[in-house]
Amino acid sequence: MESIIEGRAYVLGKNIDTDQIIPAEHLVYSLSDPEEVKLYGKYALSGVPPAEGGLPEGDIPFVEEGRFESDYAIIVAGPNFGCGSSREHAPFALQTAGAKAIVAESYARIFYRNCVDGGFVIPYETAEQLNRTVKTGDELRIDIDRNTITNRTRMTTYELKPLGDVFDIVKAGGIFAYARQENLMA
Repeated sequence: MESIIEGRAYVLGKNIDTDQIIPAEHLVYSLSDPEEVKLYGKYALSGVPPAEGGLPEGDIPFVEEGRFESDYAIIVAGPNFGCGSSREHAPFALQTAGAKAIVAESYARIFYRNCVDGGFVIPYETAEQLNRTVKTGDELRIDIDRNTITNRTRMTTYELKPLGDVFDIVKAGGIFAYARQENLMA
């Protein structure tokens, strides 16, 4: 995993819960069958309601009809991202769809831990309400070493809260892979 993440933004509102990230009816797919795994990507963020706090203006889908991966690598959201149940499939679905990072004002604790522990996507926090200034489709660049996000479309840069060991854990592929890599477990 590089120390720079670039890609198009997908902007969401506040309180995006795990059932919106991957609706319960899509939890039936096998996590070990590659053909079924793709369906987690296909249905990622398919439960987000229209514009009144959920989807971006124009109700742009995260994954286009008939596809399994998204054109958006960076999700930008308001506070309390990943609230709801402790569904481990939620960050897995986002990663499967091609998301590399989420930038939100805050996260539900269990969702944040699931992102990190499973090595799925990098959960960045910001003090800024970026989901009010960034627009879906804007080209973003996250500099992990500098803890900044630059909106290359609008030529603005914002500070992100430091990740600490989170980047190394996600980069290693999850908490157990990281622990083995660092000789923290036998």
